[in-house]
Amino acid sequence: MFNPNITIKNLVQGPQTNALVSLVARVLIAYIFLMSGWMKINAYSATAGYMESKGVPGELLPLSILIVAGGGLALFFGFQARLAALGLAIFTFICGFIFHGTGTPDDTIHLMKNIAMTGGLLFLMLHGAGNFSVDYLIEKA
Repeated sequence: MFNPNITIKNLVQGPQTNALVSLVARVLIAYIFLMSGWMKINAYSATAGYMESKGVPGELLPLSILIVAGGGLALFFGFQARLAALGLAIFTFICGFIFHGTGTPDDTIHLMKNIAMTGGLLFLMLHGAGNFSVDYLIEKA
């Protein structure tokens, strides 16, 4: 009997395929954080104002940029990826409720996005960056 789960497992079970899929997944997750950091820098005043409108001091914006851009870079290169994924998961989950917990339809969608991203980040924390990563190179040295 055909089992699609077994078929997919067999397709990605090879070490090179597994490493490639891990790389692509990690880069896709990193992308949103890199872009978020870039947008925060480009719209610094507006972002600080938005933070303040939600009760978060605008003075925390540099820390927010450091977390999202630094964490995004760490994920992108696979450097300390488990730690970066855990930190970003906590940050993303908390920010989801602070900035998108109002219950409007738009905010509900953004909150669900943050929750899904948190799940992906926790999965990355559990499984690591994969073989195409700085972490792998360090472990093999």
